[in-house]
Amino acid sequence: MSESQQSQEATAGDTHCPEADSVGFEDDHDQTAEEIPVNEAPEDEALSPTHITDRIFFIDLANKQLRTVLPEVLSLEYLEELHMEKNQIVSIPRDINRLRHLKILYLDQNHIQDICEELGELKHLRSLDLSCNPLSCSSLPVISKLQSLRQLRLYKTNLHEIPVQFCECLHHVELLGLSDNNLKCLPKEIVNLTKLKEIYLQKNRLESFPKELCHIANLEIIDLEQNLISLIPEEVGFLTNLVKLFLAFNNLSSIPPTLQHCQKLSVLDLSHNLLHKLPPGLKHLTEMRVLRLSANSLEKFPRQICCWPSLSHVYLRNTRLHTVPKSITRLTSVKILDLSENCFDEIPKGICALKNLEVLALDDNQIQEIPVELKELTNLKCLNLSENQFSIFPKEIFLLESLERLYLGQNKGIKFTSLPEDISKLQNLQELHMENNCLEYLPAAIGSLTHLKILDCRSNLLKQLPDSVCEIQGLQKLLVQNNHLSQLPRDLDRLQQLELVLVDGNPMTDPPTEVCCQGTSAIWEYLRQKRRKNGLEDYSVNGLPDPKFVACID
Repeated sequence: MSESQQSQEATAGDTHCPEADSVGFEDDHDQTAEEIPVNEAPEDEALSPTHITDRIFFIDLANKQLRTVLPEVLSLEYLEELHMEKNQIVSIPRDINRLRHLKILYLDQNHIQDICEELGELKHLRSLDLSCNPLSCSSLPVISKLQSLRQLRLYKTNLHEIPVQFCECLHHVELLGLSDNNLKCLPKEIVNLTKLKEIYLQKNRLESFPKELCHIANLEIIDLEQNLISLIPEEVGFLTNLVKLFLAFNNLSSIPPTLQHCQKLSVLDLSHNLLHKLPPGLKHLTEMRVLRLSANSLEKFPRQICCWPSLSHVYLRNTRLHTVPKSITRLTSVKILDLSENCFDEIPKGICALKNLEVLALDDNQIQEIPVELKELTNLKCLNLSENQFSIFPKEIFLLESLERLYLGQNKGIKFTSLPEDISKLQNLQELHMENNCLEYLPAAIGSLTHLKILDCRSNLLKQLPDSVCEIQGLQKLLVQNNHLSQLPRDLDRLQQLELVLVDGNPMTDPPTEVCCQGTSAIWEYLRQKRRKNGLEDYSVNGLPDPKFVACID
């Protein structure tokens, strides 16, 4: 599989990654056109070469600029797994049938048009990936001869229809990957794939949820994201083994009550639709762990979800919410709660009872103050309060001793003019984001944050950085673009972990702009020479600058 497939399949195997734009976690996965939009789980088979005496079982020739399958490979009688993705192969050689023990064949991201008849003779083949190839429709029926096939991936192959032969012959297929094609419907014969567990149809042209899928009892994962679906049939309730259902970026205005019969459902993604509410009966889905409803017009918090004791991830970004119900305190398993881009003017106290909460996103609301009860969130690691309406810095934040990431960028909210010395109380802080404010200085206490890795103070009014910055030995990124800085701290090169410093948009004189423009060595040499000139100790290691340092000047 390609790297993009592996990462995205792993994503669906363990749910989507968390998201809130400025927090840096992703709710509704955005993908470029080059990525293959699937949510699959990765292969279980090991991907390490295995040798037993003179018998080779595994070969990885991915990304080697090969134009054909090498004759030497075709002579390996006992080969079971062959990776040749990301090459320039234009055809599958007829001698492929010599690999009669082959079980796994990856040829995705090549230039293959026709599939030779001999491929159909690989009677032991269990997993085939021909994604991202300009396959001709006329040669696809050959695949139907591979009756031992368990996994078939045909992502981004310009498919307009699924060959009926697949449905009539591939009785053992458990995973069918058809994302990023031009499918408008599925053949009714697909119900013959009785062992099918996972089907990926993301980024197609389906206008309705295929009823045929509702009659495949073993289905566990259905991905229909980024289609044109406006209706889910009542028959969806027949899918009693369904575990994950992805329907984001469609045109759904309602959900059928029969979905409550899918008692094993644990991941439900309905984000970016036209929903106003959920059916009351969904409260019976007690196995739910991940719910995504971002970018719908709910206006009211769906109380049904407060009946889900296992719920751990809740995404309700941009849903026009004003309040949450008192029953939210029942969600004792929630670890990630995204309520950003809503209409809250205060932090609901009920949220403060969620003892296991680790990530709380409330950015882009109208919040003016923080309740002291927030200190009850003793496991909170990430807090995003950017783009709100605080008149002064909310000191209640300093009660959150477990905090590792804090976001208070104010591009649209009321801007902070100072950062209190009490920031030193957040001894576990690893990231501090204060961009787009009106800070004129940073407190000396910033140097006591020994675990800080990222300090982001872009677009403020800083005239000088405190020397204590040079005491943050773990600092990796210092982002101070677009301020009023004229100099860098003289001992900045003592920070051996520092890998990125951005100072563009500042009137730099020490080091001067022309030195900064020469890069790492010039800046480090400038700082050392300045210390020597002043009779100070040279702190550089082995007389060499840190090779990771990067500086940018406009």
